Amino acid sequence: MLTLNVITRTGERHVVDASGDRSIMEALRDADVGDIQAICGGMCACATCHVYVEPGYEADLPPVGQDEDDLLDSSDHRRPTSRLGCQVRVNAALDGLHVTVAPED
Repeated sequence: MLTLNVITRTGERHVVDASGDRSIMEALRDADVGDIQAICGGMCACATCHVYVEPGYEADLPPVGQDEDDLLDSSDHRRPTSRLGCQVRVNAALDGLHVTVAPED
């Protein structure tokens, strides 16, 4: 079983099952954790799945695409570790990854 360690906007900590071929957004949404709205359903057309990923995993993450970069730029809460959860598929290299749900814009 693959897991994600999640800190919600209110500071609650959860361990979420991230098994299967799912994105971070799907794992959080399906677990009903972190106020992930996923308005666009994972189509990289909104930023309601904005998370901060734990530093040190950069090499295991896919590169930020232009659409994702543009959406993150529209957030007042962008950080160097910001990602859209819909754009990161969970795999064995990300097992145990810590993510924090970004504040809502």
